[in-house]
Amino acid sequence: MSISSKFRRLALCSALALTFAAGAIGTPTADAKEIRGWNIHVEDYPVSIAIESFLKEVAEKTEGRISGKVFHNGVLGSQPDAIEQVRLGAIDFGEFSLGPMGQVIPETNVVSLPFIFKSIPQMYRLMDGEAGAKIAEGMEKKGLIAVGWYDAGARSFYTSKRAINTPDDVKGLKVRVMNNDLFVGMIESMGGNATPMAFGEVFQSLKTGVVDGAENNPPSYESTNHFEVAKFYSLSEHLIIPECLCISKRTWDTWSAEDQEIVRAAGHASAVLQRELWQAREMKSMEKVAAGGSTVNKIDDKAPFQAAMTPVYDKFLAANPDLTDLVNLIRNAD
Repeated sequence: MSISSKFRRLALCSALALTFAAGAIGTPTADAKEIRGWNIHVEDYPVSIAIESFLKEVAEKTEGRISGKVFHNGVLGSQPDAIEQVRLGAIDFGEFSLGPMGQVIPETNVVSLPFIFKSIPQMYRLMDGEAGAKIAEGMEKKGLIAVGWYDAGARSFYTSKRAINTPDDVKGLKVRVMNNDLFVGMIESMGGNATPMAFGEVFQSLKTGVVDGAENNPPSYESTNHFEVAKFYSLSEHLIIPECLCISKRTWDTWSAEDQEIVRAAGHASAVLQRELWQAREMKSMEKVAAGGSTVNKIDDKAPFQAAMTPVYDKFLAANPDLTDLVNLIRNAD
């Protein structure tokens, strides 16, 4: 064999060896799945930190069979569009508010009913239990698998006029609400004047008296500086709308039962972490608004407010009679 032939043979063997090594070490197994996720929040937000924890646990527990990346800041599109993309399997998972899901998944509308939850801890218990399971059933029929219920806080009233302790305290007040018939009905049922408007207009409207009050969770009340122009913050907690870490059913169905269980357990663990981080964030906001001179009052008895919502519930159930059992399950819970 000539020297040149020996070199050619040696080079070929070396190339084959390198190719084999690269395939054995650098290439994922055929059944590996890298999933892509949607998130509207910035990277250091409680939701975002919890999702990253979720992905890390899934990758570790599945030994790399499932790994992924979440795209923060809504870069994969708006929330309504992303919900549809996850349903179709174009995006593998997302973290969504249940509020915007209502047009597609009727069961999710129930948590937008005013005063349906009595407190945040009660919401946790119900969503981690039978109520959450029933809502998840409705979501699965529409292509979404719920693996964790996240906390988006409780929305409460704040005004420039007076503290709110009973429904009568709302009478005559002009209150900004989100553009939703349920929320308009909530204010009107207490004798107030509901004023839907864009969120960015609220500060100036409070400052100039166009509206007397608004409603939102503590971090929003604080971070927007609304506490500077509406000093009375009454913890009515009238809207407690949870959020969901959701997997596309199309993606879910490609996984083994073992991996599905790993993903579900990691989702719940991430929800527990997110709730802790959110509560810490709320505490900081409450400290800041108190230091800024706001008067904060807690409303221990929600029963009069719930009773005042009867017209809102009657109208909702007349339009959605098949949701009566779910509404009663949550509304009548301790």
